[in-house]
Amino acid sequence: MIKNFEDIQKLGQSNMDAAMKAFGEWNKGWQAIAAEITDYTKKSFEEGTATFEKLVAAKSVEQAIEIQTGFAKRAYDGYMHQMSKLGGMYAELAKEAYKPVEKVLQNGR
Repeated sequence: MIKNFEDIQKLGQSNMDAAMKAFGEWNKGWQAIAAEITDYTKKSFEEGTATFEKLVAAKSVEQAIEIQTGFAKRAYDGYMHQMSKLGGMYAELAKEAYKPVEKVLQNGR
């Protein structure tokens, strides 16, 4: 009977350890994603401000259209790149957070 209680206690402890490791990985991943989004937002704002300044200084309508077109292309390309990067970060977050749980599941078999 005591042997079974010890086994249950060890199982509970290993599950708790796995949960804490998973939460730690989850937390690290979200911090990295938040930092990445913050950097992207800052760069995007700076680029928008610089483009606005160029538009104000434009000498002709054609030049203004050229500036706006270039900005739109860069903004779209940057956004698509960022979304791809964030998608990879989300996938990595899920994979890393699941590893401790996976170990417990494999050891329980």
